Amino acid sequence: MAVATVAARYAKSLLDLAKEQGIAETMYTDMKFVKQTLAKNRQLAVVLKNPIVRAEKKNAVMKAVFASRLNPLAMSFFQIIANKNREAIIDAIADQFVIQYEVLKQVERATIITTMPLTDALRDQFRAIVMKYTTGKTVEFEEKIDPNLIGGYILRVGDQQIDGSIRSQLNDIRLQFMN
Repeated sequence: MAVATVAARYAKSLLDLAKEQGIAETMYTDMKFVKQTLAKNRQLAVVLKNPIVRAEKKNAVMKAVFASRLNPLAMSFFQIIANKNREAIIDAIADQFVIQYEVLKQVERATIITTMPLTDALRDQFRAIVMKYTTGKTVEFEEKIDPNLIGGYILRVGDQQIDGSIRSQLNDIRLQFMN
């Protein structure tokens, strides 16, 4: 069975349990933390994915890294994952949990690429643009800085992109002159 399918099933089970216990928000924060930790610490991810490392060792590593920072339910869940020999897909489970929670809470993710950091006023303008084109209740931004844009912005929401960069406008003008 595909990793994404298995991860989605585990994530749905965890989300249902978290909703039942009234700690879905806490579990969302925990899963984002797990996702970020595994993304930043390559050695930890490699240990968890390595089939040669025994399950007990992986479980001990998970406890040492996450026990003091995560909800006890998350730690129990990871122990079940370890007992099922699914430690290699913990990052995929965390990804799927975040995605499913955001769908449940109608959170839209958007990426903004600009030449300089955004101000609060610009952030509000981009939030209004995103809310106009989506059905989400809230928007979370990932902000990136790209000095090659010259000026303007690129806004990505899902599979849509609004390119308001000067680089794009210059390319359009160049194409018009070429025709």
